[in-house]
Amino acid sequence: MGNPLSSDLNALRQAMERLATPGHYAQSFHLVPPVGWLNDPNGLCQMGDTYHAYFQYSPFNPEGGVKMWGHSTSKDLVRWSYEGTAIYPDQPFDVSGVYSGCAYVENDLMHIFYTGNVKREDEDHYDYVTSGREANTIYVTSRDGRTFGPKRLIMTNADYPADDTEHVRDPKVWRQDGTYLMVQGARRTDDKGEVLVFRSDDLRHWSLANRVSTEYPFGYMWECPDYFELADDGDLTASEHVKVLSISPQGLRGSDWEHRNVYQSGYFVMRGDLLGENYLSPFALWDAGFDFYAPQTFQASDGRRILIGWMGMPDTKEYTNLTLRDGWQHCFTIAREVTAFDGRVLQRPVSELDALRTNERSAKEELDVDGCKEFDLTVEGLTGRIDVMRAHVGRELMLSWGSGIFEMRFLDESMESVGAGRKVRFERLDELRNVRIVGDVSSVEVFVNDGELTFSTRYYPTAYGVDVEAPGTRITLWDLLA
Repeated sequence: MGNPLSSDLNALRQAMERLATPGHYAQSFHLVPPVGWLNDPNGLCQMGDTYHAYFQYSPFNPEGGVKMWGHSTSKDLVRWSYEGTAIYPDQPFDVSGVYSGCAYVENDLMHIFYTGNVKREDEDHYDYVTSGREANTIYVTSRDGRTFGPKRLIMTNADYPADDTEHVRDPKVWRQDGTYLMVQGARRTDDKGEVLVFRSDDLRHWSLANRVSTEYPFGYMWECPDYFELADDGDLTASEHVKVLSISPQGLRGSDWEHRNVYQSGYFVMRGDLLGENYLSPFALWDAGFDFYAPQTFQASDGRRILIGWMGMPDTKEYTNLTLRDGWQHCFTIAREVTAFDGRVLQRPVSELDALRTNERSAKEELDVDGCKEFDLTVEGLTGRIDVMRAHVGRELMLSWGSGIFEMRFLDESMESVGAGRKVRFERLDELRNVRIVGDVSSVEVFVNDGELTFSTRYYPTAYGVDVEAPGTRITLWDLLA
């Protein structure tokens, strides 16, 4: 598949990548762009023994631009190899960008769905909410994840509800109970976010089956929807799986969101039927840190539900990333396994990360190690309500728990500091049982109480090291060798 535009974009992209310099803060085991800008994970899937991760990619500008799909592969969900650009914006129906979408694999054939963005050039005439945009749903297939057949336009604005705006995007497709289902995020004309549910018998012709939203105002746009069901490992007698509807809502207001990011990513546990009547539980965050948005999941061949998020945050002016100096910005989170236990949705690093562990050090109550850039640290034996825990990572990032609050705080809040302007994030937590901290060269991910609560952030130390104080505990640290 190709035309003169995609050929020229490919040549220019390769020229930019040849000039790339990863710099001091290049990651060791996180998926990063070779140059330019990365955002949403797209098309996460497994084909044979290979995992595929596509991503929103703007190779020509580290602060974003016209989007295409970059492509990386892995055999273990930890070590990623960049494969080049998979899909370019080279058709009239995606000329303003190959936006987010998914991959569905069946009978060794990869089915790709994405939003083809078209933005008409007349800012004085269009508001780009109810006019001036095309949100096209595009379908393409591949036998190897690298070469693709012709693009097919399968839905346009005319196929979406009349009371939705022109903001409909991010298709996610799967098969359930003998039929194909698709969810897309949408913004209604009354500025209420919702998820559109479509059904198909052949992956090409789709009809609207349901619209899912809250009964109360909850943001004006729901991006990057996902739906999946989990067996509850803590309730083996449960007749139904835990039904999870994941969204990234924009426009949340109120005191509950004032100490959090400009946009959120989280999930509802659904009661009822995705295709019929349903009730959505209170919204829960996937991650309470500074840098997490637009996660996507897929089911691995061994049955695990794997989640990867964008370790970044759109439209944020309060903080930045020092890798901009080297011509690139953003990365993915590590791959996380999602499970359910007693009705709670948990996340933990995939077990494959353990294979990178080396040079184990362990101590009771206190541990101080200099120079560790890539590490995996666990704090076990916390007894819940009476302990206080404090950890410093890179000497300037403090993680602490006490008085019912778990906090991630940068001690220096300036734009040129370790946190590059990041300040503080916190969540209420009545009981602390264990903590796991995974550090790479320029990122930290924290998993609290077996992943009941998580915090992710980028950081840019001038000196590396970890010190932890946690009375009554066993603290263990491994270097991670990618």
